[in-house]
Amino acid sequence: MIRSDFHTHSDFSGDSKSPMKEMIKGAINKGLERICFTEHNDPDFVYIIPEEKGMFDLNTDKYLESAALYKHKYADKIQVLHGVELGIQEHLADNLSAYANKYPFDFIIASSHICDRMDPYDKSFFENRTSKEAFYAYFTSIDRNIRAFQDFDVYGHLDYVVRYAPDTNKSYFFKDYADIFESIFKHLISNGKGIEINTGGYRRGLGVPNPTPEIIRFYKECGGEIITVASDAHTPHDLADNFDQIEEILKNSGFCYYTVFQNRKPEFIKL
Repeated sequence: MIRSDFHTHSDFSGDSKSPMKEMIKGAINKGLERICFTEHNDPDFVYIIPEEKGMFDLNTDKYLESAALYKHKYADKIQVLHGVELGIQEHLADNLSAYANKYPFDFIIASSHICDRMDPYDKSFFENRTSKEAFYAYFTSIDRNIRAFQDFDVYGHLDYVVRYAPDTNKSYFFKDYADIFESIFKHLISNGKGIEINTGGYRRGLGVPNPTPEIIRFYKECGGEIITVASDAHTPHDLADNFDQIEEILKNSGFCYYTVFQNRKPEFIKL
């Protein structure tokens, strides 16, 4: 069983109401050996609802202080690690690099939550274009982002955009974007970066993780070695969600291990 969850959120993230203590207790109850908090920090996020402005601005000092407290408190039961999920955009590259190097994170996820100054979570992202056109715009923006900013360890939920398409993933086919994924993977791999396999897709009704098993297999064929396993949980209930299926997907894709991080250094855990 995979016993490390490397993408989780507590109430330090604007879209979670779960206290860090409750997330840790939930991880212990589920038999996890490691939990890595990756709280949202999304500078220059585009807020649709004015009242939500600033909800993805992380109070990093307070967060790391709490993480250190619980790391010590639960040291005999579980390893508590502190990371961050950075919402990246090309124009933020310098600021994000300064931020990433300022704090002693164990792990940094880079994610794309904004594309063309829109969040795919909002239906306006898909207006006046087909899902294929919207997906293409999103994936090409990732290809640009990873060339502008490189102070991260893995790229998160690579096909996040599919979760919110009007027809979900019914018109989503790997072959339509294989050239973009190849470009993304070649750049990530050559720069010592990895990707995650994120079970949030199951909770969104996709029937598959993000990215899909086909893409995971292609990442391995491209020479990818670094892959973390992530629930993207915002509640204790969703921790390690569908990890049994993930283990099977990884093995079928040619992986004999998954990756964990501490002090920004990878360690490979046998499946």
